[in-house]
Amino acid sequence: MARVTVLDASVLIAHLDDDDALHERASHELATTDGPLYASTITLAEVLVGPARQGQLATVRSALRMLEVEELALPPDAAERLATLRADSGLRLPDCCVLLAAQEARAAVLTFDGRLAREAERLGLV
Repeated sequence: MARVTVLDASVLIAHLDDDDALHERASHELATTDGPLYASTITLAEVLVGPARQGQLATVRSALRMLEVEELALPPDAAERLATLRADSGLRLPDCCVLLAAQEARAAVLTFDGRLAREAERLGLV
């Protein structure tokens, strides 16, 4: 059965940057992930900041389309759920957006951030 996966910015940024120390690992993880790939709206915004500064938005959006990464918008009750995730975990709000997206999609989290990975595991999002 295919596994639904929610991506953290750390994985996408590493994959998109050939010079990133985690580029090969990210590319391998994405190539071997079987099933749909999702990212929260906030995660995608994080990924697009650098390209926006460099005038490369179109190039990166094209790369994300090639990966078939689907955007998960925040649900209507996101404010309360994000506040609870942040209060319970102590994680930064963008990391909580990854967790919320994974909860919404009933998906596993793919991240290179140790704290986020531990919290995803605690919540059964692996």
